Amino acid sequence: MNSEQKKALQALKTSKGQIEGTIKMIEEGRYCVDVSNQILAAQSLLKKANLLILKQHMEHCVKEAFEHGNGGQKIDEIIEILSKVMDK
Repeated sequence: MNSEQKKALQALKTSKGQIEGTIKMIEEGRYCVDVSNQILAAQSLLKKANLLILKQHMEHCVKEAFEHGNGGQKIDEIIEILSKVMDK
């Protein structure tokens, strides 16, 4: 596991804890704005994890594909992911 993957894993574990905490907040009837802020924090961590994974993909998988002359498919994959991110 490389450093990007380790950082992504930590961000995902942290967001998991935040999501579990947010669920508990809703069950306890906590203030809506506080719940919303927790949801935003979890979303931010998920975005961070996604960027780290994409960075790792580009630095390793895409680079390797170009070195072997078949990088076009990897570019298409990145464009597809970016289009999903930009639609939100």
